[in-house]
Amino acid sequence: MKIEGSCLCGHIKYEAEVDPKDVSVCHCTDCQTLSGSAFRVGVPIPKENFTLLAGAPKTYVKTAESGGKRAQVFCPECGSALYSTSVGDGPKIFRLRVTGSKQRHEFTPTSQGWYRSAHKWLTDIASIPAVQKQR
Repeated sequence: MKIEGSCLCGHIKYEAEVDPKDVSVCHCTDCQTLSGSAFRVGVPIPKENFTLLAGAPKTYVKTAESGGKRAQVFCPECGSALYSTSVGDGPKIFRLRVTGSKQRHEFTPTSQGWYRSAHKWLTDIASIPAVQKQR
């Protein structure tokens, strides 16, 4: 599936080819901290399936609990997360943040990772009072 995306401010624009069956939720504490939310939603794609159309992203290298290093790529202007990938040589698989794509509402995650770090309230989120838009 071809998608189009951008950061919040529009400085970064991209196109990508993704498989919607590979969309997943990550509950790790790094994803919680980096997203400012309870989890992040992403899809793995080969680097070749990503085309940067505008802007120059910035990269921050984070050392994970496992000791592995991950490059966190984001917009230098607004801070929107774009993707993460491995550091060093070898083939690159991007974990693209689907929340920046125009097609984000078409994705339903098919798996969840690092569930041991999931917030307990997520299992009963439907019971939390909701409003349809900002008042």
